[in-house]
Amino acid sequence: MHPINMGKNASAVEPEKPRLLDILRTRIRLKHYSLRTEQTYTEWAKRYILFHGKRHPAEMGKEEVEAFLSHLAVKHNVSASTQSQARAAILFLYREVLDIELPWLDDVEQAKKPQRLPVVLTVSEVQALLSRLTGTHALMGRLMYGTGMRLMETVRLRVKDVDFERSEIIVREGKGAKDRITMLPQAVAAPLREHLGRVEALHGADLRAGFGEVHLPHALGKKYPNAGREWGWQYVFPAKQLSTDPRTGVTRRHHADEKGIQRAIRQAVRDAELAKPATPHTLRHSFATHLLQSGYDIRTVQELLGHKDVQTTMIYTHVLNRGGKGVESPLDRL
Repeated sequence: MHPINMGKNASAVEPEKPRLLDILRTRIRLKHYSLRTEQTYTEWAKRYILFHGKRHPAEMGKEEVEAFLSHLAVKHNVSASTQSQARAAILFLYREVLDIELPWLDDVEQAKKPQRLPVVLTVSEVQALLSRLTGTHALMGRLMYGTGMRLMETVRLRVKDVDFERSEIIVREGKGAKDRITMLPQAVAAPLREHLGRVEALHGADLRAGFGEVHLPHALGKKYPNAGREWGWQYVFPAKQLSTDPRTGVTRRHHADEKGIQRAIRQAVRDAELAKPATPHTLRHSFATHLLQSGYDIRTVQELLGHKDVQTTMIYTHVLNRGGKGVESPLDRL
């Protein structure tokens, strides 16, 4: 056997090049996008690459992107929002990872965006639904209907953003990464205080066990290393169990799983025997419609909902109309 040459001429082992999807994940994290966005963008990148026979995206361009997006609309009949999501993911891959600006994708077969009115519950239907929720799910449901918050805005709510004295809630980084202020209903103030008392006790137990840290947005964790353990930063609706952050490996208590309240509302709809396909988002639609029915200005409702354009809020005025645009049927005159 020949001795191994360990001299200067020995060939060094070249470090393994990072994989494309790993680079994609790194770029997404540098942009401080959510874990959900990271998973979604990565999955669309995989589907795009597999669709073109595992060719490297750098070898493809405008035509291949248009072919993939058109395929989603024509063959898979995906919704307009799903196609837009895929497009955003692929453009991010090219712009942020490959440093390639694609031309305007004007030859894509667009998925049709249906013009549908939102499902809205009557006041009695909301009462029937909420009365069949129990425990923390009941509090979450009442908050969504009473504030107009979206599902993820509710589960991501932090203690510091609930102001009992001013009877308001600050919604951080809602849709479009915008903050807004909505009301804190007096009807939930007392039960919310009691709930936070239990959450604070849970947080204290976590601290004594050597945990008690939550995820902080953007780079705040580096700027304020101890902020993640402070009471104000804790989630109003924490998860029942500790979990390990897949990005950092740190064990934390995350916010409650949104699937829990989704399942609870589905069951409440069945128990209340409602014919309408209500979801957590239906409570937001009902919040807006009932405010308009009460005579509140549409601009006020727009601000409470966090809509960028008042035209988005205007859809609820259609729901207010009686029957066919408020027109009395001739049958009712007989």
